[in-house]
Amino acid sequence: MPVLSSLLLRASRSPQVRRAVIGFPVTRRVVDRFVAGESMEAAVRAVRELRADGLHVTLDHLGEDTLDAAQATAIRDAYVELLTVLRRNQLTDWAEVSVKLSALGQALPDVGEKLALENARAICEAAEAAGTTVTIDMEDHTTIDSTLRIVLELRQDYPWVGAVLQSMLLRTPQDCRELAYPGSRIRLVKGAYAEPPEVAHARKSDVDAAYRHCADILMTGGGYPMIASHDPRMIVAASRAARGAGRAPGEYEYQMLYGIRTDEQRRLARVGERVRVYVPFGTDWYGYFMRRLAERPANVAFFLRALIGR
Repeated sequence: MPVLSSLLLRASRSPQVRRAVIGFPVTRRVVDRFVAGESMEAAVRAVRELRADGLHVTLDHLGEDTLDAAQATAIRDAYVELLTVLRRNQLTDWAEVSVKLSALGQALPDVGEKLALENARAICEAAEAAGTTVTIDMEDHTTIDSTLRIVLELRQDYPWVGAVLQSMLLRTPQDCRELAYPGSRIRLVKGAYAEPPEVAHARKSDVDAAYRHCADILMTGGGYPMIASHDPRMIVAASRAARGAGRAPGEYEYQMLYGIRTDEQRRLARVGERVRVYVPFGTDWYGYFMRRLAERPANVAFFLRALIGR
Protein backbone atom coordinates (compact mmCIF):
# COMPACT_ATOMS: atom_id res chain seq x y z
CA MET A 1 0.00 0.00 0.00
CA PRO A 2 1.45 3.44 -0.87
CA VAL A 3 2.88 5.35 2.08
CA LEU A 4 0.41 8.26 1.76
CA SER A 5 -2.61 5.94 1.73
CA SER A 6 -1.31 4.06 4.75
CA LEU A 7 -0.80 7.31 6.68
CA LEU A 8 -4.29 8.54 5.82
CA LEU A 9 -5.88 5.29 6.92
CA ARG A 10 -4.09 5.50 10.27
CA ALA A 11 -5.15 9.13 10.55
CA SER A 12 -8.78 8.07 10.05
CA ARG A 13 -8.69 6.71 13.62
CA SER A 14 -6.61 9.44 15.23
CA PRO A 15 -8.53 11.83 17.53
CA GLN A 16 -5.76 14.43 17.18
CA VAL A 17 -5.84 14.44 13.38
CA ARG A 18 -9.62 14.37 13.48
CA ARG A 19 -9.71 17.61 15.47
CA ALA A 20 -7.25 19.26 13.07
CA VAL A 21 -9.07 18.21 9.89
CA ILE A 22 -12.51 19.13 11.19
CA GLY A 23 -11.08 22.47 12.28
CA PHE A 24 -10.28 23.54 8.70
CA PRO A 25 -13.18 25.73 7.50
CA VAL A 26 -12.59 24.55 3.93
CA THR A 27 -12.97 20.87 4.88
CA ARG A 28 -16.77 21.07 4.76
CA ARG A 29 -16.66 22.15 1.11
CA VAL A 30 -14.56 19.13 0.20
CA VAL A 31 -16.63 16.73 2.31
CA ASP A 32 -19.73 17.81 0.39
CA ARG A 33 -18.31 16.03 -2.64
CA PHE A 34 -18.43 12.66 -0.87
CA VAL A 35 -21.22 13.08 1.72
CA ALA A 36 -24.82 13.92 0.78
CA GLY A 37 -25.41 16.07 3.87
CA GLU A 38 -25.99 15.79 7.59
CA SER A 39 -29.78 15.31 7.76
CA MET A 40 -32.34 12.74 6.64
CA GLU A 41 -33.86 15.44 4.45
CA ALA A 42 -30.54 15.68 2.61
CA ALA A 43 -30.44 11.89 2.23
CA VAL A 44 -33.97 11.79 0.78
CA ARG A 45 -33.09 14.63 -1.59
CA ALA A 46 -30.05 12.70 -2.82
CA VAL A 47 -32.17 9.57 -3.42
CA ARG A 48 -34.67 11.57 -5.46
CA GLU A 49 -31.92 13.14 -7.58
CA LEU A 50 -30.19 9.83 -8.24
CA ARG A 51 -33.48 8.05 -8.98
CA ALA A 52 -34.20 10.67 -11.64
CA ASP A 53 -31.08 9.43 -13.43
CA GLY A 54 -32.09 5.78 -13.14
CA LEU A 55 -29.71 5.05 -10.25
CA HIS A 56 -30.46 2.93 -7.19
CA VAL A 57 -29.12 3.89 -3.76
CA THR A 58 -27.81 2.40 -0.55
CA LEU A 59 -27.82 4.88 2.35
CA ASP A 60 -25.21 4.86 5.11
CA HIS A 61 -25.97 6.82 8.29
CA LEU A 62 -22.39 7.64 9.19
CA GLY A 63 -21.02 6.42 12.50
CA GLU A 64 -18.51 3.81 13.65
CA ASP A 65 -16.42 2.68 16.61
CA THR A 66 -19.34 3.18 19.00
CA LEU A 67 -18.30 2.30 22.55
CA ASP A 68 -21.48 3.37 24.29
CA ALA A 69 -24.67 1.29 24.32
CA ALA A 70 -26.89 4.36 24.38
CA GLN A 71 -25.20 5.76 21.28
CA ALA A 72 -25.58 2.40 19.51
CA THR A 73 -29.30 2.46 20.34
CA ALA A 74 -29.57 6.01 18.98
CA ILE A 75 -27.99 4.95 15.69
CA ARG A 76 -30.34 1.97 15.48
CA ASP A 77 -33.31 4.27 16.02
CA ALA A 78 -32.02 6.68 13.38
CA TYR A 79 -31.96 3.84 10.84
CA VAL A 80 -35.48 2.76 11.78
CA GLU A 81 -36.67 6.34 11.32
CA LEU A 82 -34.82 6.60 8.00
CA LEU A 83 -36.57 3.50 6.70
CA THR A 84 -39.93 4.92 7.78
CA VAL A 85 -39.13 8.14 5.92
CA LEU A 86 -38.14 6.22 2.78
CA ARG A 87 -41.38 4.26 2.88
CA ARG A 88 -43.43 7.41 3.43
CA ASN A 89 -41.76 9.02 0.41
CA GLN A 90 -42.26 5.87 -1.71
CA LEU A 91 -38.53 5.44 -2.29
CA THR A 92 -37.95 1.90 -1.06
CA ASP A 93 -38.07 0.46 -4.58
CA TRP A 94 -34.91 2.46 -5.23
CA ALA A 95 -33.16 2.72 -1.86
CA GLU A 96 -31.89 0.31 0.78
CA VAL A 97 -29.57 0.95 3.75
CA SER A 98 -26.01 -0.05 4.59
CA VAL A 99 -25.07 -0.57 8.23
CA LYS A 100 -21.73 -0.75 10.04
CA LEU A 101 -21.93 -3.08 13.00
CA SER A 102 -19.30 -1.02 14.82
CA ALA A 103 -21.89 1.76 14.89
CA LEU A 104 -24.35 -0.63 16.55
CA GLY A 105 -22.06 -1.55 19.44
CA GLN A 106 -20.05 -4.47 18.04
CA ALA A 107 -16.85 -3.27 19.73
CA LEU A 108 -18.32 -3.06 23.23
CA PRO A 109 -16.58 -5.43 25.66
CA ASP A 110 -18.31 -8.75 26.34
CA VAL A 111 -21.76 -7.83 24.98
CA GLY A 112 -20.74 -6.18 21.70
CA GLU A 113 -21.69 -8.92 19.24
CA LYS A 114 -24.99 -9.65 20.97
CA LEU A 115 -25.89 -5.95 21.10
CA ALA A 116 -24.94 -5.38 17.46
CA LEU A 117 -27.06 -8.37 16.43
CA GLU A 118 -30.08 -7.11 18.36
CA ASN A 119 -29.76 -3.62 16.89
CA ALA A 120 -29.22 -4.95 13.37
CA ARG A 121 -32.26 -7.21 13.75
CA ALA A 122 -34.42 -4.19 14.62
CA ILE A 123 -33.18 -2.42 11.48
CA CYS A 124 -33.90 -5.50 9.34
CA GLU A 125 -37.42 -5.71 10.78
CA ALA A 126 -38.00 -2.07 9.82
CA ALA A 127 -36.54 -2.66 6.35
CA GLU A 128 -38.85 -5.62 5.72
CA ALA A 129 -41.85 -3.56 6.82
CA ALA A 130 -40.73 -0.80 4.45
CA GLY A 131 -40.23 -3.20 1.56
CA THR A 132 -36.48 -2.88 1.14
CA THR A 133 -33.20 -4.51 2.17
CA VAL A 134 -30.14 -4.06 4.37
CA THR A 135 -26.47 -4.63 3.58
CA ILE A 136 -24.07 -5.15 6.48
CA ASP A 137 -20.79 -3.34 5.79
CA MET A 138 -17.46 -5.04 6.42
CA GLU A 139 -14.75 -3.32 8.41
CA ASP A 140 -11.18 -4.27 9.36
CA HIS A 141 -10.06 -7.90 9.46
CA THR A 142 -10.46 -8.24 13.24
CA THR A 143 -14.25 -7.94 12.88
CA ILE A 144 -14.84 -10.30 9.95
CA ASP A 145 -15.72 -13.50 11.80
CA SER A 146 -18.07 -11.66 14.14
CA THR A 147 -19.68 -9.79 11.23
CA LEU A 148 -20.25 -12.94 9.20
CA ARG A 149 -21.75 -14.71 12.22
CA ILE A 150 -24.20 -11.84 12.59
CA VAL A 151 -25.02 -11.83 8.87
CA LEU A 152 -25.75 -15.56 8.88
CA GLU A 153 -27.88 -15.21 12.01
CA LEU A 154 -29.89 -12.37 10.45
CA ARG A 155 -30.37 -14.40 7.28
CA GLN A 156 -32.29 -17.00 9.25
CA ASP A 157 -35.21 -14.55 9.30
CA TYR A 158 -34.15 -12.08 6.59
CA PRO A 159 -32.45 -14.05 3.79
CA TRP A 160 -32.04 -10.88 1.71
CA VAL A 161 -29.48 -9.35 4.11
CA GLY A 162 -26.40 -8.38 2.12
CA ALA A 163 -22.77 -8.95 3.12
CA VAL A 164 -19.53 -7.31 2.00
CA LEU A 165 -16.24 -9.02 1.14
CA GLN A 166 -12.86 -7.33 0.53
CA SER A 167 -10.52 -8.62 -2.17
CA MET A 168 -7.43 -7.28 -0.39
CA LEU A 169 -7.79 -9.95 2.30
CA LEU A 170 -6.19 -13.34 1.73
CA ARG A 171 -9.22 -15.21 3.08
CA THR A 172 -11.76 -13.65 0.71
CA PRO A 173 -11.80 -16.19 -2.17
CA GLN A 174 -12.84 -18.88 0.29
CA ASP A 175 -15.45 -16.56 1.85
CA CYS A 176 -16.80 -15.94 -1.67
CA ARG A 177 -17.14 -19.67 -2.32
CA GLU A 178 -18.95 -20.22 0.96
CA LEU A 179 -21.34 -17.31 0.49
CA ALA A 180 -22.11 -17.59 -3.23
CA TYR A 181 -25.31 -19.58 -2.69
CA PRO A 182 -28.78 -18.83 -4.09
CA GLY A 183 -30.31 -15.66 -2.69
CA SER A 184 -27.06 -14.44 -1.12
CA ARG A 185 -26.39 -10.76 -1.84
CA ILE A 186 -22.63 -10.07 -1.79
CA ARG A 187 -20.96 -6.71 -2.34
CA LEU A 188 -17.36 -7.13 -3.52
CA VAL A 189 -14.98 -4.27 -2.70
CA LYS A 190 -11.21 -3.93 -2.79
CA GLY A 191 -11.00 -2.82 0.86
CA ALA A 192 -10.26 0.49 2.55
CA TYR A 193 -8.52 -0.37 5.82
CA ALA A 194 -4.85 -0.53 6.77
CA GLU A 195 -4.23 -4.27 7.14
CA PRO A 196 -1.08 -6.22 8.14
CA PRO A 197 0.68 -8.28 5.42
CA GLU A 198 -0.06 -11.57 7.15
CA VAL A 199 -3.78 -11.16 6.36
CA ALA A 200 -3.84 -8.94 3.27
CA HIS A 201 -2.21 -8.44 -0.11
CA ALA A 202 0.37 -5.67 0.09
CA ARG A 203 0.61 -4.87 -3.64
CA LYS A 204 -2.15 -3.17 -5.59
CA SER A 205 -1.66 -5.57 -8.51
CA ASP A 206 -2.35 -8.50 -6.18
CA VAL A 207 -5.48 -6.83 -4.79
CA ASP A 208 -6.71 -6.27 -8.36
CA ALA A 209 -5.97 -9.86 -9.38
CA ALA A 210 -7.83 -11.10 -6.30
CA TYR A 211 -10.78 -8.83 -7.15
CA ARG A 212 -11.08 -10.34 -10.63
CA HIS A 213 -10.81 -13.84 -9.19
CA CYS A 214 -13.48 -13.16 -6.56
CA ALA A 215 -15.78 -11.57 -9.16
CA ASP A 216 -15.49 -14.77 -11.21
CA ILE A 217 -16.40 -16.87 -8.18
CA LEU A 218 -19.45 -14.75 -7.42
CA MET A 219 -20.66 -14.57 -11.01
CA THR A 220 -20.48 -18.34 -11.44
CA GLY A 221 -22.09 -18.95 -8.04
CA GLY A 222 -25.73 -18.89 -7.13
CA GLY A 223 -25.87 -15.54 -5.34
CA TYR A 224 -26.42 -11.95 -6.41
CA PRO A 225 -23.06 -10.20 -7.01
CA MET A 226 -22.76 -6.49 -6.30
CA ILE A 227 -19.59 -5.27 -8.01
CA ALA A 228 -18.41 -2.23 -6.05
CA SER A 229 -15.55 -0.55 -7.89
CA HIS A 230 -14.70 2.63 -9.78
CA ASP A 231 -11.80 0.93 -11.55
CA PRO A 232 -12.66 0.61 -15.28
CA ARG A 233 -10.58 -2.58 -15.51
CA MET A 234 -12.56 -4.24 -12.72
CA ILE A 235 -15.84 -3.22 -14.33
CA VAL A 236 -14.76 -4.68 -17.67
CA ALA A 237 -13.57 -7.89 -15.96
CA ALA A 238 -16.85 -8.23 -14.05
CA SER A 239 -18.84 -7.64 -17.22
CA ARG A 240 -16.93 -10.41 -18.99
CA ALA A 241 -17.43 -12.72 -16.01
CA ALA A 242 -21.17 -11.99 -16.04
CA ARG A 243 -21.46 -12.78 -19.74
CA GLY A 244 -19.37 -15.91 -19.30
CA ALA A 245 -21.71 -17.05 -16.54
CA GLY A 246 -24.78 -16.33 -18.66
CA ARG A 247 -26.00 -13.52 -16.42
CA ALA A 248 -28.20 -10.78 -17.86
CA PRO A 249 -28.26 -7.16 -16.58
CA GLY A 250 -30.33 -7.12 -13.39
CA GLU A 251 -28.92 -10.47 -12.24
CA TYR A 252 -26.00 -8.52 -10.73
CA GLU A 253 -25.29 -4.85 -10.17
CA TYR A 254 -22.53 -2.29 -10.11
CA GLN A 255 -22.01 -0.07 -7.08
CA MET A 256 -20.09 3.19 -6.81
CA LEU A 257 -19.60 5.85 -4.18
CA TYR A 258 -21.51 9.11 -4.10
CA GLY A 259 -19.55 11.85 -5.83
CA ILE A 260 -17.04 9.60 -7.58
CA ARG A 261 -17.18 8.84 -11.34
CA THR A 262 -20.71 10.18 -11.60
CA ASP A 263 -20.60 10.25 -15.40
CA GLU A 264 -19.74 6.54 -15.46
CA GLN A 265 -22.58 5.78 -13.05
CA ARG A 266 -25.05 7.39 -15.42
CA ARG A 267 -23.49 5.86 -18.53
CA LEU A 268 -23.84 2.34 -17.14
CA ALA A 269 -27.46 3.03 -16.16
CA ARG A 270 -28.23 4.35 -19.65
CA VAL A 271 -26.99 1.15 -21.31
CA GLY A 272 -29.28 -0.95 -19.12
CA GLU A 273 -27.05 -1.96 -16.21
CA ARG A 274 -28.31 -1.76 -12.64
CA VAL A 275 -26.17 0.75 -10.76
CA ARG A 276 -26.42 1.49 -7.05
CA VAL A 277 -24.78 4.56 -5.47
CA TYR A 278 -23.45 4.33 -1.91
CA VAL A 279 -24.70 7.55 -0.30
CA PRO A 280 -23.35 8.45 3.16
CA PHE A 281 -24.94 11.15 5.29
CA GLY A 282 -24.75 12.40 8.85
CA THR A 283 -22.48 14.40 11.12
CA ASP A 284 -19.92 11.68 11.89
CA TRP A 285 -18.21 11.88 8.50
CA TYR A 286 -14.51 12.05 9.46
CA GLY A 287 -13.50 8.35 9.22
CA TYR A 288 -15.38 7.86 5.95
CA PHE A 289 -13.87 11.03 4.47
CA MET A 290 -10.29 10.04 5.33
CA ARG A 291 -10.72 6.60 3.75
CA ARG A 292 -11.94 8.24 0.54
CA LEU A 293 -8.81 10.41 0.49
CA ALA A 294 -6.66 7.33 1.04
CA GLU A 295 -8.20 5.40 -1.85
CA ARG A 296 -7.28 7.73 -4.69
CA PRO A 297 -4.45 10.29 -5.07
CA ALA A 298 -6.85 12.46 -7.08
CA ASN A 299 -8.98 12.87 -3.97
CA VAL A 300 -5.98 14.10 -1.97
CA ALA A 301 -5.08 16.55 -4.74
CA PHE A 302 -8.68 17.80 -4.74
CA PHE A 303 -8.50 18.41 -0.99
CA LEU A 304 -5.13 20.19 -1.18
CA ARG A 305 -6.30 22.46 -4.02
CA ALA A 306 -9.28 23.45 -1.87
CA LEU A 307 -6.99 24.23 1.09
CA ILE A 308 -4.69 26.35 -1.05
CA GLY A 309 -7.59 28.21 -2.57
CA ARG A 310 -9.49 28.96 0.65
